Amino acid sequence: MSTCYIPENLTEALEIRKKTHAIPLAGGTDLMVQAKNGIGVNPSFPSPVMIITNLKELRGIRVEDDGTLVIGALATSSEIAHDERVFFHIRKAASQMGAVSLRNTATIGGNIANASPKGDLPQPLILLDADLVLSSIDGERTVKVDDFITGAKKTLLRDDEIIKEIRVSPVKATHYFYHKIGTRKANAISKLSLSVLVDVEDGIIKDFRASSGASGDKVKRSRDAEMILIGRPVAEIPSYVDEFTNAWNRILSPHAMPEYRRESTKRMLKDFLLKIAEGAEPGIYE
Repeated sequence: MSTCYIPENLTEALEIRKKTHAIPLAGGTDLMVQAKNGIGVNPSFPSPVMIITNLKELRGIRVEDDGTLVIGALATSSEIAHDERVFFHIRKAASQMGAVSLRNTATIGGNIANASPKGDLPQPLILLDADLVLSSIDGERTVKVDDFITGAKKTLLRDDEIIKEIRVSPVKATHYFYHKIGTRKANAISKLSLSVLVDVEDGIIKDFRASSGASGDKVKRSRDAEMILIGRPVAEIPSYVDEFTNAWNRILSPHAMPEYRRESTKRMLKDFLLKIAEGAEPGIYE
């Protein structure tokens, strides 16, 4: 049986974390599955467990004066999905994260820390260049989500740290796209997910970003491929769309993404871009 700690505040939790390296446990929708031993048998963990659901410092969603969105690590998928202040791609991904019961329990901090290549929330967070604030008893540090997740189930989290919050700076965009494919609507593990944002100003692509989940050892995003389109006139998209989709295809893992899924991703990207080239109105496309 694992030792279990239940701290009442963040300072106490960080002291326990430094002393014991206890595993932080919130919703448990990933950790409890990983630790299960069978029906009727208590789960087993390799280290002590620390239940962090009492930590008010890790709760809440707010927008700061400069427009920065701050999501506490204990915010649930349901809270995120229903908060209109949250950026579209994050809100949409949270709303499609399994069944309602799971969304009411699963936390954004846990979904990031689990570092599954098929995780729902890291994908839009990487699209938006989101930052993580990591707390330890010795202080705080900030790391990009894209840097924090180093591979499948691998992160930069030290054994004395806890994810405190996620910070997302404002991003200007005119056209948005999000799509997830799973085997079913409830409790669906992502087989493919794609987020895209485009900012068009005076007929010029000022910003373009895309991120793909379930496509390798972590979420895939290629800034080199994005630069093929940034700065181009919208009218020239048809001339560059194949070059872009081929560059994008090269970053996708053939082991994680069979050919039909790779082709689906290329088709969604191409169709969305050609819609913009044809004069699609600013807005959300799914």
